[in-house]
Amino acid sequence: MKTNKAALIRIVMVAMCWLSMATYAADEYKLGVGDVVRVNVYNNPDLTTEAQLAEDGSISFPLVGKALLGGLSKSDAEARLAKMLTDGGFLKQAQVNLLILQYRSQQVSVLGEVHKPGKYPIGATSTVTDLIAQAGGISEKGSQVITVVRRDKDGNQTKEKIDLGNLLDAGNVGENLQVSAEDIIFVPQAPVFYVYGEVQKPGAYPLDRNMTIRQALSVGGGLTVRGTERGLRVTRRGPDGVMRTERVDPSDLVKEGDVVQVKESLF
Repeated sequence: MKTNKAALIRIVMVAMCWLSMATYAADEYKLGVGDVVRVNVYNNPDLTTEAQLAEDGSISFPLVGKALLGGLSKSDAEARLAKMLTDGGFLKQAQVNLLILQYRSQQVSVLGEVHKPGKYPIGATSTVTDLIAQAGGISEKGSQVITVVRRDKDGNQTKEKIDLGNLLDAGNVGENLQVSAEDIIFVPQAPVFYVYGEVQKPGAYPLDRNMTIRQALSVGGGLTVRGTERGLRVTRRGPDGVMRTERVDPSDLVKEGDVVQVKESLF
């Protein structure tokens, strides 16, 4: 019973942490053109308004008219509307709550080997995996190691690689980067290997992590009736860039760009 209670407490604490992070992120988000907001004023339901920010970053709000909210955070926008209501003499003490219904002003580009490359709007807590999902997911040719291109506070371009396989398999949520406006998520083609000789389906195939030579042969349809695992050879590029052919064991790992050659059995 004590163990269950402790586990429940940990779950609640994690949930509260995530909620706190989401609330903080939403408040840091800067409103922009196209965003849709709902504004509520405490004890004044007739002032409830849903509006989309116009080209100049404004909305039309009851009593005060045009209110410029573009470039403001959620809390700053609430403070501005409250001040306009009180300074205009409409309310003695206005308590305003603003909810962002649709995030449209800030976008991220998802390019490369995804099913639907393009630009996608982001929310306050959008992550890399969220955006890849919006782009239809990674294609069959896509790599699990992706690149996120962004700019730091000084305007310098930075690149960060993320291994989605490790992230999802190991549950490393810390690597699931939160994206910002104008970020670029690039999904390159997956590394490939080649298998030729006495296999059913010779050709090029995507390289999975920790793939062995025997598994590579299986991907190639397996050996023909004349093929043999004896005398397997791989042609691969060395650290000096020179291609060399060497004998390998079926349990050895395949490397990117390897050319696996299966010989014909002599017996």
